[in-house]
This record gives sequence, structure tokens and C-alpha cells, in this order.
Amino acid sequence: MGRLKTFIRRQIVRGATVAADPIAAATTGADRWSPSLKVAQVELATRWRAGAAAAERHDLRDVGFRVFSQFEEDGLLLYIFSVIGARSRTFVDIGSSDGINSNCANLAINHGWDGVFIDANPIALAHGREFYAKHPDTWAWPPRFVEGFVRRDTVNELIASGGISGEVDLVSFDIDGNDYWIWDALEVVSPRVVIIETHIEFGTHNIVVPYDPDYVYPGRHPDYHGASPVAMAALAERLGYRLVGANLYGFNTIHVRHGEGEEMLPAVSPESILAHPRNAERYKRFAAIEDWPYVRGGSGFPGEPVRPISRE
Repeated sequence: MGRLKTFIRRQIVRGATVAADPIAAATTGADRWSPSLKVAQVELATRWRAGAAAAERHDLRDVGFRVFSQFEEDGLLLYIFSVIGARSRTFVDIGSSDGINSNCANLAINHGWDGVFIDANPIALAHGREFYAKHPDTWAWPPRFVEGFVRRDTVNELIASGGISGEVDLVSFDIDGNDYWIWDALEVVSPRVVIIETHIEFGTHNIVVPYDPDYVYPGRHPDYHGASPVAMAALAERLGYRLVGANLYGFNTIHVRHGEGEEMLPAVSPESILAHPRNAERYKRFAAIEDWPYVRGGSGFPGEPVRPISRE
């Protein structure tokens, strides 16, 4: 198992392009969809499926790797879907930018998934649309790209306009602000797995920045946005999901629907995903905004702010 993961990482590194423009690097690193990398991933997924059938469980902290994702989310998601199976092989990526350096790109390019990328940046979407339309693995049926500013009152319409509804395997949220509130408003699709960005600067406080339909980062303060991992886990539980892990730094949290792979992917606590030493420095940033208005996580609606949170 260790040798196979090492091989995957070598394939990724061998095709990496050093460039000032990360988008240019993404479009020229052809080894990220090379046959050898595809075969390695298929073999790894097959081993994980066989292991799951024999009740062989892996810690999520040991299975991550990066192909297209920003951190090691590609490996985490491949492991999860190896364990619970992929049904629709469909994704929705909300806040996708161009959809290339995305949590869903590896699934689309190297595993044949279908889906929709949603973002408010028309230039990024145009770039992604061209990339997938010309890519040898996606040109015949590329994912859809939908332009729109994601709010609670627009998210469902935007997804539906991309031709997707009902159960999907994966929804990825990365909109740098209202992620919590947008997940709460999601109705047109029912994801089996959700990967969503949280704000680790809030530490273990159960807090969410109040909903602002017009929010654009950095807003009033670059650290005053989003929800803590504790708050996101509380919302997830209310919606029928459990926290199963996160990326190395703890801010991209992964939630699996209850009833899906419970024994192989047990629930973990928000505190357990915040162990990286980087986070101790990040927590210090909260002091500047600790007395600002917040909403308690799990409330499920924009609600009235509560303060001061720092005295919880």
C-alpha cells in the first residue's frame, strides 16, 4: 500500500510544471492525467474496496494525496468513495473558480465523473470551459459551467440550470464566506458526501458569522467570515451527516451522510481535526474580532447574532 501511494506521488511530481501562473501550470502538467497515474489510482481504489470488504479500515490522515486539489483532498475523496461506492458519479462544485484546481477535477478527469462547476467569475469559468472542452478525457461530454453569485436564494436554481438534481455523490463548497448558510439552503440535490471549507481561526468556538447575501471576501475584516469546524459539524448533524475527517490543516472538512459506511468511516470530533501545529498561530487571529456578532452553529437559519462568543 505504501509503495503504491509513493508511486502516485512520484507520477504527480514528475509532471509538475514550475510556473508563476498556477493556471498555466495546471494546463501543462499532463502527467496529472497520464495513463500510468490513472492505472495507479484505479489499483489503489481497488485495494481499498477489497480492504473495506474485509473490514480493513484506514485512518483518513494516511490516505491523502494531491493531483488537482489544493491539498490532499483528492486522496481523501478517492478513499471515501472506494469505501462507500460511487453511485451517480456526479458532483457539484460551488465556488469552483475554473474547475481545474478543484476537489472535483480528479474525479472528472481521471475517473469519468460528471458534474457542474459554479462560480461568479466569468473569466475563470471561460478558462475552465475551454480546458474541459479540449481535454482528451472530457471533450465528448465535459462538465457544465454555470455563472452566478451564490446566495441562499440562488443556489438551487444555479445547480438546476446545470442539469443536475436529486441524489449526487459529492458537493464541494468553497465560497470564502457563506458556505455554512448555503449548505443549509441546499435542496435541489442530496449529496452523499460534502466537503466544505471552515474557518479554523475560530478554534473550537461554536460560531458562525451572520449571513450576508452580498458578502465578498475580505469584507469588513479578512478573518470575519465563515463558520468554525464545530459549527459546521453541528449543522451537518442537523442535516443528517457526520464529520469523518478533514485535510491536514483541518479547514476543509468532510461529512458523510448517516447510513453510508458508518463502520469504515466513523464520526470524529471537530477537535480531533485541529491538531496541526499551524493552527495554534491561526487561533491568535481571533482576538481582533472575538467580540463581533456571531450566530451559534447548528441554528439552521441566519437568525439573530449572539455575543460575546469568547466567553463560551
